[in-house]
Amino acid sequence: MVDQSLLDILVCPETKQPLRLAEQAVLDPLNASIRAGSVSTRGGQAVSDEITEGLVREDGSVLYPVRDDIPIMLIDESIQLSQQV
Repeated sequence: MVDQSLLDILVCPETKQPLRLAEQAVLDPLNASIRAGSVSTRGGQAVSDEITEGLVREDGSVLYPVRDDIPIMLIDESIQLSQQV
């Protein structure tokens, strides 16, 4: 899990908006879409591994995955959440 002190200083690299931990209500539908094969990163790569933890931009539109407790703060690796609606 991402340490709160780290979360306090992390911002979206694109918009500089604050980030928050993704709630299960965000992760569950996202993982269902990943299992269905309909999720890709903003860089165009298909997402095949389910997301167990992520950081959501303040506006709720983008998720940055967290892998092995390390936030992946690359725009091309982020997932546009609006594609899941």
